Parts: sequence; structure tokens; C-alpha cells
Amino acid sequence: MGKGKSDLTLPLSELEDYGRRLRSIKTRLNHTKKLFESYKDDIGDGSVNDALEDFESNWEDGREDITQQLDALADMSDAVVREFKKLDDELAKQVNEKMTTKDTRGGGGKGNSGGAQ
Repeated sequence: MGKGKSDLTLPLSELEDYGRRLRSIKTRLNHTKKLFESYKDDIGDGSVNDALEDFESNWEDGREDITQQLDALADMSDAVVREFKKLDDELAKQVNEKMTTKDTRGGGGKGNSGGAQ
């Protein structure tokens, strides 16, 4: 045991950010066609545009699998954060309940003399 240190720690803020970043990657992957099209007039050379269209077409074939995997990883990250926070809250509640003790000592304590203090 670790002398007041947690035995288990998770970088929750980093895991929350991880899920968001994975979803951002997915969004950017799904916008490559629009990106290529936005440069079509700037490139000018038809062979370059044809190559980009071929790339986009071939890329589309594998992109669905990649985006499904990104979604799955982001969902897992979200689940870990959610479940760890839930567990942490439950453990904190249990500790607080154990720490709250009733004074079961009989009479004679402060405030039990019946007179003004």
C-alpha cells in the first residue's frame, strides 16, 4: 500500500480528451474529399486531380473500417471515464458513511447539563 497515495490512478481528463480527439480524427478523415475538391482549381493539373480522386475512391474502401474502430475506441474511453467516476463516487460515499459516527456515549457530555453555558 502507498502511505496515503492511491493504489489506482487514471488520468481522467486525458482519457476524456482522448475520446474527443479520436472523434475529431474521424471527422477529418471523412472530409478528405471536400478538402481535395477545395484545392481543385488551385492545382490546375488534371493528372494530379485524377490521382487525388483515385486516392479518395480507394481510401473510401478502408475508411469505414477505420472510422468504426475509432468510434469503438472513443466509446471505450468514454465508458472507462464514466465507470471510474461512478466507482470513485460510490467509494467516496462509502468512506463518508463509515466516517460519520454517532455519539453513543450516555449523558454528562457538553450541552447535557441543562443549565446556561
